[in-house]
Amino acid sequence: MRPILMKGHERPLTFLKYNRDGDLLFSCAKDHTPTVWFADNGERLGTYRGHNGAVWSCDVSRDSMRLITGSADQTVKLWNVQTGAQLYTFNFGSPARAVWGPLNRTIVSAGEDAVIRIWDSETGKLLREADKESGHKKTITSLTKSADGSHFLTGSLDKSAKLWDTRTLTLIKTYVTERPVNAVAMSPLLDHVVLGGGQDASAVTTTDHRAGKFEAKFFDKILQEEIGGVKGHFGPINALAFNPDGKSFSSGGEDGYVRLHHFDPDYFNIKI
Repeated sequence: MRPILMKGHERPLTFLKYNRDGDLLFSCAKDHTPTVWFADNGERLGTYRGHNGAVWSCDVSRDSMRLITGSADQTVKLWNVQTGAQLYTFNFGSPARAVWGPLNRTIVSAGEDAVIRIWDSETGKLLREADKESGHKKTITSLTKSADGSHFLTGSLDKSAKLWDTRTLTLIKTYVTERPVNAVAMSPLLDHVVLGGGQDASAVTTTDHRAGKFEAKFFDKILQEEIGGVKGHFGPINALAFNPDGKSFSSGGEDGYVRLHHFDPDYFNIKI
């Protein structure tokens, strides 16, 4: 199965996100400029210009009207999806990663200090912080929420991913792997958690892909056990996202390409 290669970024990919309907795909990269694509055929629709650093993550509101982006320039920006206009900027004290909380009333942030925080999206006020003892020990690289918004998944350079309750910030599950985790995703059809990663790009060797270091690792969401893997990348996987219909997913890495994969859920030969 050959993926559709979507070229538009000049630097490595960092994050991918579908809208609720699954017809739009938003991509973030180290080139400072988030981009929106048609999810079915990979056509580029437009870009969002205004960040002065790598854009680490994004999320789109339920009505697909507003986009939020977190950047290394220590800001989170709110955009009009259709016009590309900036609506609001949240200023942070460190590089930021964020997503919408339930009903778009809150924003969940996590970043280099490894602390997860919940903010009021209207006032910018800090509402809650996760317990540091049960939390990640190194930089949080990625964050994605469940379809119903009740829980979310974080990935970290501490070689783990963690599942959290959105309302209380209580730790639910932990998934341990042998590599730094750069990207996380949750299947909307099956109880599967997917982790992607690898070592820093500067440490990559020509034999790493043959050794399986760049597989997307599948875990049982409940049992926390590794149940399979998908090969194909020749460098660290920095971004993963499932289409809400569960029948396609996208991935991105160091080469700046977005890979759009259409598949049948049993394609990976993972036992259900």
